[in-house]
Amino acid sequence: MTPLKLTMLGITPLNDNTVNIRFKVDSEQPFVVIAGQFLRLHFTQDDGLETFRSYSIASIFAQEKTEMDEVDLAVSWVPGGLATEKLSNMQVGETIEATGPYGRFCLLPDRHQRYFLIATGTGVTPYRAMLEEIKLRLQQGSEFYVVMGAQDESGLLYAADFEALEKAHPNFHYIPCLSRKTREPAGPNDQAGHVQKHLVQHEFDPENDIAYLCGNPNMVDEAFTLLKEKGMPVPLIKREKYVSPPTKKK
Repeated sequence: MTPLKLTMLGITPLNDNTVNIRFKVDSEQPFVVIAGQFLRLHFTQDDGLETFRSYSIASIFAQEKTEMDEVDLAVSWVPGGLATEKLSNMQVGETIEATGPYGRFCLLPDRHQRYFLIATGTGVTPYRAMLEEIKLRLQQGSEFYVVMGAQDESGLLYAADFEALEKAHPNFHYIPCLSRKTREPAGPNDQAGHVQKHLVQHEFDPENDIAYLCGNPNMVDEAFTLLKEKGMPVPLIKREKYVSPPTKKK
């Protein structure tokens, strides 16, 4: 994959423990990305070992496949975490090494009738990246459900982008599932409980539906099992889970 140099342009809080970081991308080759792909940011641990952390690109792509010179990444701070320590101390203008793009968590070329884009936490970022492509497929007759799980309103990352599309398109549905505290005023589709509780209420059509799962590994596993039990074929349940990265000596 292409080696990249990312220069921090700015950092914006999304809630108490999640931020949006914008980077300028320097690459020897054109940096062409498909909405839904991710980058690996490279870090050196205190013991000299190299490791990385993966982040989906959160920028709204101009089109599904786009050459980019800036990217947004959503980063959740983890107390004591290596990436948290390094990124939270970065200043505007400082650089970090990265590689990418990686991943196949993208909308398939074949258009489906109904899309269920299911997420928790920063798992919603690939769906934000897909918004322009989603608009095209809505115009072609598809229907989209973005099912977003969070403990409370503060966890509904980038909600304004999805709510704006919902107002513009009758076949786009943004469904917040709040497991701890409802929001005031409630949105038109707000649900109480976890994502899985909402999915149980749906009937799925294996001929015309496709589902995407991204976020908390437990949610991804439980929702995957639930969708299979409801008749969805495994190839039509797309999953994105980041595994613990290997380390190697510098």
